[in-house]
Amino acid sequence: MTNQASAPTPTKIVFGTDGWRARVADEYTFENVRRCADGVARYVAGRGEQAKGVVLAYDRRFASEHFARAAAEVLMAHDIPVAISRTAVPTQMSSYEVVQRGAAAGVVITASHNPWTDNGFKIKAPTGAAAGADIISVVEAGLAANGGTLIERRPFEDGEAAGLIEWFDPYEGYERYVRRTLDLDALKAADVSILVEPLYGAGSGWIPRLLAGGKIRVTEIHNERNPYFGGVNPEPIRPNVDEALAMIAKGGFDLGLLLDGDADRAGAADEQGTFLHQLQVTGLLMYYLAEHRAMRDPVVVSVNNTSTAATLGKHFGIETFEVPVGFKFIGPKMIETGAMLGAEESGGFGFGMHLPERDGIYADLLLLDLFLRERARGAKTTSEAVRRFHEVAGPSSYRRIDVHFERPVYDAVKQRVMVELREAPPASLAGQPVVRTQVLDTNDGYKWFLADGSWLLVRTSGTEPLVRVYTEAATPALRDELVLTGEKLVRGG
Repeated sequence: MTNQASAPTPTKIVFGTDGWRARVADEYTFENVRRCADGVARYVAGRGEQAKGVVLAYDRRFASEHFARAAAEVLMAHDIPVAISRTAVPTQMSSYEVVQRGAAAGVVITASHNPWTDNGFKIKAPTGAAAGADIISVVEAGLAANGGTLIERRPFEDGEAAGLIEWFDPYEGYERYVRRTLDLDALKAADVSILVEPLYGAGSGWIPRLLAGGKIRVTEIHNERNPYFGGVNPEPIRPNVDEALAMIAKGGFDLGLLLDGDADRAGAADEQGTFLHQLQVTGLLMYYLAEHRAMRDPVVVSVNNTSTAATLGKHFGIETFEVPVGFKFIGPKMIETGAMLGAEESGGFGFGMHLPERDGIYADLLLLDLFLRERARGAKTTSEAVRRFHEVAGPSSYRRIDVHFERPVYDAVKQRVMVELREAPPASLAGQPVVRTQVLDTNDGYKWFLADGSWLLVRTSGTEPLVRVYTEAATPALRDELVLTGEKLVRGG
């Protein structure tokens, strides 16, 4: 007698803070990419905007270009023209192209900073920002219905012959766009040496090319395609960037500029190889826009970002807004308030004068401009400029850890963590009383404050099987004690 295997249950695809991500060949399959593309196509068709087309881009991960073609075939089956990048490009280039073309939407095949085993699917709104709830709800409704169904598609070559495919290279247009708000020639003329670490990602080559032809000396490492990312997660934080930091520490560089796997996140290091954590970079960029560009428009930060934003806001008379984690919340709030800066804890920064979406390349160029301007004011080194910044913004000792779990048990872990922290919240942390508790608007975590402004945040992830623990404290010692306390809370200790 032959055993009859039941048909596999279609993957439940849920978009997190910035798209859908999953392990390649497990849940991230060509069929599921086609389902996502079908959801986007139905959103566009439902608005009668097929003629506006969709921008499609991809990163350097394993088979990203092939997944992109699979998505294009589904879009073309709905008579939607597709503008597709000739090569892997930074995610923000899709945002730029969507805005410039007036496209109905954008799609990027990328898992951003996730492990090399993953890939993902991001959606961009017509504004260039990450798709908000209005788009995602329509796409997810389609996904709930199209599992196990035959997804209509048009062969790529057939659609190309019919004129539904346009290949694009965003570099020249993007360079012109950057020059609207930043003097690239002044940066090129600077007598400094910088090290660029793109972590093998799609941002490789962009900063050296934008700064070529002048006095500035740019050294870029790890710029070849390597879908394994050298064995590290392509997120520009320690320990992933330790090799770059060690190179800088040996001397010869004035500044280090860091990017993640799809170049929408930024990071930096001083001339000593000291890593500037993401919350510092948020403050530095806000300080740059206010102090050196005399801008006073609002600033939007995620709930897990720095308290120094509020300090700088009081100092410069700038209104600050706090929103849930994810640029799908930050981008719309930037547009609503006319904000000059939107910043998330993970190193994603958007700019009102540029794009309401994260752009690690542009953020890194602004950091370079900041340190050159501080140098002109007498700060001989990047570290000295950072010290001067903290004299205005106050201290910031920050740390984040990711508490990992096996994927099959993760849903149960999330449920336990959220229930336990709601029913038995900590009354004190590191021997100090908790003066305020904040329940995240997204109902995925909690944030507790001490009297001196130090805080601890615990948040479950919507895209990965882990719980994140964040803290910002007045001193390194308190920071370390708080993060250990947070880990114990997550593990149930």
